[in-house]
Amino acid sequence: MRVYLIDGLRLNDYKKLKDYLDEHLESSPLGGIYWLKLDKLILTDIQKEHNDCHPHVFALMLEETSLSSEFLVRIKKKIQCDCMGCATNEQRNWLMDQVDAIFEKLGIVF
Repeated sequence: MRVYLIDGLRLNDYKKLKDYLDEHLESSPLGGIYWLKLDKLILTDIQKEHNDCHPHVFALMLEETSLSSEFLVRIKKKIQCDCMGCATNEQRNWLMDQVDAIFEKLGIVF
């Protein structure tokens, strides 16, 4: 699986990111996992049709020295569905832009 990985975080960066993600994103019962909801404007046709599966999300995994996300569009309500799958180029770029904007907002340089 392809991933977006930012590593080499300093402890202070980790704490800033954790505080921000705790405040702005929903967290998973699994520690360090946060759900970043996709913008509805960039959903694929099948993702738009699957109202029962909304929201479609990327899973951000925060560890003390890194933040990563697979380029996999997930749903939280089911284990498997046809609307899950590899991100389109537009979705992948959107994810990277969102993560980069968080880093910029927090003043974290990588």
